[in-house]
Amino acid sequence: MEDSEFHQLECERLTIGRFRDSDAGALAAYRDDPDVARYQGWTRPYSRSDAEKFIAGLHSLSPGRPGTWFQFALRLRDSDALVGDVALRTTEQDPPEAELGFSLASAHQHRGYATEAVGLVVNFAFERLAFSRIFSITDHRNLRARRLLERLDFELTHELESGACVYGRMPAV
Repeated sequence: MEDSEFHQLECERLTIGRFRDSDAGALAAYRDDPDVARYQGWTRPYSRSDAEKFIAGLHSLSPGRPGTWFQFALRLRDSDALVGDVALRTTEQDPPEAELGFSLASAHQHRGYATEAVGLVVNFAFERLAFSRIFSITDHRNLRARRLLERLDFELTHELESGACVYGRMPAV
C-alpha cells in the first residue's frame, strides 16, 4: 500500500525522511567514496550533478509505490546531517514484497546507525505498507551487510550463481 503522505520516521538517534535538494553535496560525497560504493549498484565517480538529478527524481515518489525504488534519507537527530540512506523497491505482485538496500557514509559507520535505520524502515514497511515479505540481495563478500541483516532476523534464503546472497524476512506474527 503506497503511503503518499509519508513525511518522516524517528528513532533514538536518527530521523528518516525524504531527501532535500540541499542534500546533494553530502549524497555525492558518500556515494563517491570507494568504500561505500564497493558493493553498490551505482557507478563512480558520483558527482554533485548526479546527486541533484537523483534527488529531483525522488520528489514525485512515495514509499510503497509498485515498481519503484523509494530512497529514505538518514539524518542525525542532533545535527540534521545526512549520513546515509535506506531504499525499498516495491514489487508489482500481489501481495506486495519489497527489495531492501542501504548505504551509510564511512564516517558514520560502526556506530549502529544502519541497524537502527534499517530496523525502523523494515517495521514501517511491514506495519504501514503491508508488505508480505522483504528481501535483500548483497554481495557474499559484504560481511557487514550480511551481519546487519541477520541481526534484524533476515534469513539467508539462497545464493545466486553470481555469488550474491539473498536474505528474506516475513512480518512477525
